[in-house]
Amino acid sequence: TGGHHPMQEGEVFNTQYQVLHKLGCSAFATVWLCQDIRRKKQIAVKVLKSREGFAETAQDEVTFRRCVSCMKKKDLAGESIVCLLDSFRMIGENGFHILLWRALGPSLRCLMGNYTAQGLPLPFVKKSLQQVLAGLHFLHKCCCIIHTDIKPENILVYGCSKRLQRLLMDTFRCNQGIEVRLKGAGGDLGNQLEKYDLMSIEVKIADLGSACWTYKPFSKEIQTQPYRALEVLLGLDYSTPVDIWSTACLAFETATGECLFEPQPGKYFSKDDDHVARIIELLGRIPLQIVFSQNKSTKFFSRPGALLRLSPRSLPGILADRHDWTPREGGRLPAARAALRARAAQSLRHAWIAA
Repeated sequence: TGGHHPMQEGEVFNTQYQVLHKLGCSAFATVWLCQDIRRKKQIAVKVLKSREGFAETAQDEVTFRRCVSCMKKKDLAGESIVCLLDSFRMIGENGFHILLWRALGPSLRCLMGNYTAQGLPLPFVKKSLQQVLAGLHFLHKCCCIIHTDIKPENILVYGCSKRLQRLLMDTFRCNQGIEVRLKGAGGDLGNQLEKYDLMSIEVKIADLGSACWTYKPFSKEIQTQPYRALEVLLGLDYSTPVDIWSTACLAFETATGECLFEPQPGKYFSKDDDHVARIIELLGRIPLQIVFSQNKSTKFFSRPGALLRLSPRSLPGILADRHDWTPREGGRLPAARAALRARAAQSLRHAWIAA
C-alpha cells in the first residue's frame, strides 16, 4: 500500500491504453510508453505512487499542467513545455493516479550519454538553451510557475521528422530510471545522428511534479543537488531566478559533458557545505547582505565575507584548462552569479545565446 502500481507490459488499463514498455522510474512515479488503442497513437503515461502525499502532489501537477495548457493558447512559447493530454485516478492493487501526455523522446541526459563527443555541439547547445529559456519565460511570466527542477533528465528531445523520431525512440530504452543504449544493428546513437542534422532535434521542458507558484513556494528544499541555487543552499527565500541558476549549470554540462558542481561530503562537512564552498571558489565573493542574512555564514565565511579556506578560480579558466576552450569562448558563457542573475527573457538576449 502506498507504493508503485505493478504495471506489466501488454496490460490494458482504462480499456484504452496498452502498456508497451517502461520509460523511467523515480521515488515518486513510474513512466511508461503506451499505445492509445482508440486514437492509434503512442503516449507517455506517468503513474504516481498511491500514498496520500503523492496524490496531493499529483493533483498539484495536474493544476500546473492545466494552467500551462490554458496559457499556451495565448503564447506560442508554451510549446516549449510538455502539456497534459488527460489525467484520471484508478483504484489498482495499491491505488494510483495517472497523467498522460504526448510521447516525445529520451531526455537530454540520455542524448548526452549516447553522443560520441564530450559535450554536445555548441550550435545545438545554444538552440536547446533558447528553447529552455523561452519555456521558462513562459512559465514564469504567463503562468506564475517556478519549475524548481531544471536538469538534463527533465529536458526531453524529439525529432521533427518521423524517421528521426523513430530513431530516438528506438535507440533509447529506460530500465527503472537507467537509460541504456540499444544493442544490435545500428551502433551508437552519436554515429547514427551523423546521418541527420542534429539541429533538427527540438527540446521541451518536462516534469512539473516539483513545481510551485511564484507567490506560494511549497518547500524550502528544492532542486536536484548539482543544480541547486545558492539561495536555496543558504536557506533563503527564492523565486524564479532559481530556474535560471539551474539552466546555467545545464548550459555548462551540455557544452562540456561535465557537471559544473559535483559536491561531495567529507569527514567534517556536509554535501551542502562543500557545494557552497565550490560555488564561492568558482564565482568569487558573495555580497555581504546575502552572506550574513542566514545562520550558516560562520561555516563558510570570514568576517569580511570571503571564503575561509579556498581561493577563487574563474569559469573561463576552468573551460580553458579542462576543455581547451579559448578565453574568448569561455568568457562569453553566461554566468550563474546570484547577485547578477538575469531573468529568462534577459538571458535569451545574452550575446553567447543569441550568436
